[in-house]
Amino acid sequence: MAQVYYEDIAEGTEIPALVKYPTTMQLVKYAGASGDFYQIHYDKDFAQANGLPGVIVHGWLTLSFLGQMVTDWLGEKGRLLKLNGSYRGMNKVHEDIICNGKVTKKYEEDGKNLARVEIWAENPQGEKTVTGTAIVALPSKV
Repeated sequence: MAQVYYEDIAEGTEIPALVKYPTTMQLVKYAGASGDFYQIHYDKDFAQANGLPGVIVHGWLTLSFLGQMVTDWLGEKGRLLKLNGSYRGMNKVHEDIICNGKVTKKYEEDGKNLARVEIWAENPQGEKTVTGTAIVALPSKV
């Protein structure tokens, strides 16, 4: 993506959406990398026996997709300073996860050009499954 500069954004600026389509293979790889081997993330029968519709995506993986959306938008000279999220629902394997965001505050602090970004992930039904915020630093054109 092109570089985003502090002067280019305003409160209400929307971040380009990122759509991810997690597979069972991706969940197994994520489990290995994160150490989260809870069976609901790879064993359909176990997940269903525990009242779930099937295998569900790790909440942390969904939050990492939101982080990817933000860093893709920032460009090479931008920096992600803080990222947090809250898990509100489930994303299923082999379904789109739609990541969205918008600038809610633009400010200067300690000589840095900062923005607060509201971020969220949705399932195909439009339900928000992860919500959170990111604080980013952007370069200036001047």
